Amino acid sequence: MKKNVMVGAVTFTVAVLAVLTGCSKKEGSSNSKKSEEGIIRIEGAFRGEEEARFQEIVKIFNEMHKDDGYQVTYEGSPDFEVQIQVETQANTPPDIAVLPQPGTMKRFAEAGLIKALDSDVVAAIDNSYAPVWKELGSYNGQVYGVFHRVNAKSFVWYNKKEWAKRGYKIPATWEKLRALEEQMVSDGITPWTVGFESGAATGWPGTDWLEDMMLRTAGPDVYDKWVNHEIAFNDPVVVKALKYCGEIFLNDKYVYGGASNIVTMNYGDSIKPLFENPPKAMMNRQGNFITGFMQQEIQDNMEENVGVFALPGVDEKWGTPVLGGGDQFVAFSDKPGVKEFLTFLTTWDACAPWARVGGALFPHKNQNFDDYGSSVERDIAKILVNASVFRFDASDLMPTEVGSGSFWTGMVNYVSGAETAEEALKTIEETWSK
Repeated sequence: MKKNVMVGAVTFTVAVLAVLTGCSKKEGSSNSKKSEEGIIRIEGAFRGEEEARFQEIVKIFNEMHKDDGYQVTYEGSPDFEVQIQVETQANTPPDIAVLPQPGTMKRFAEAGLIKALDSDVVAAIDNSYAPVWKELGSYNGQVYGVFHRVNAKSFVWYNKKEWAKRGYKIPATWEKLRALEEQMVSDGITPWTVGFESGAATGWPGTDWLEDMMLRTAGPDVYDKWVNHEIAFNDPVVVKALKYCGEIFLNDKYVYGGASNIVTMNYGDSIKPLFENPPKAMMNRQGNFITGFMQQEIQDNMEENVGVFALPGVDEKWGTPVLGGGDQFVAFSDKPGVKEFLTFLTTWDACAPWARVGGALFPHKNQNFDDYGSSVERDIAKILVNASVFRFDASDLMPTEVGSGSFWTGMVNYVSGAETAEEALKTIEETWSK
């Protein structure tokens, strides 16, 4: 999981400005780039393999519009979230930016820095996405963002062969999950493997668990209030959600190695006990990236070895919510080609090449699931598309001192027994700036 740092009103050091200015001079001034006729500049954080895959999407668009007088270029930067703030302050932003944080879009929209989307682009969004994606890309009743590549976390992974041998069935509700846990214990096997360890970021997997349970027990509206601190971090609804987590975490019969092992087990290693011979546990809740941590022989034959299902819902009125993140494209200019590219992103043609290579999910309603390279990716894509509730990772949206500070620590303290649910959440609440 990548923890993104929110950049708001930032006082930039001379060193940061010098680095960014130096990069700009090396490649030519931003003003000169912006004035290049027919060039549509896109900037974002895609680099390495992600950039290579996105560049293939750009090539398709450019080929489609080679006679239309404009061409898209993409530039990725490891300092993108700082760079875009500098460029907007200097009035030299790109034509399109790929924003990983919804809060950044809202700040830009409030400041009048980005363009509300053309009605044709909005119509394309309505045609290609569930309403939740339009809502996530909107501010004050206007639509600003087009979502493309996304990621999701509300998945439960299991050993397909072992489940078939034992006759276990995928639970559709939380009550059925509880019954399955008890069945596994009676069969002499541990239901879950959970790992919070992540070096200096130890605890973040626990925040994902609590966020998932907030969506399932309190619902998306209350979740949004929690994220925005419109309710206290230790509100009774949050205590309730954490105690749902505790039913698993604090029950040594339910967790491989017991509760004390959660804090010391690395999150990437926590998937491995499912595929040992014999398996040491039956389930692991984690995002779609966890497949990269499975044993190589398991990765080499995902179709046969790996099963996945959505973490079941608790309250049927919210269905089976999905927690995750995603990149939305916003426009700083309305020059020819910008609208066309944003519309292109709403089509499956702009996604299929990346889906075939693997490593990305897309929320488009009209996608061809057969384009995904494995049954595992097809299954998780279907879970994502069918979700009526999707929310961004809460800890990424909270102030840094909370989201990547006291929240992480609080989950560790709760699991280790250092604090009760009420005490841990009260401590986190006290760190949130008033």
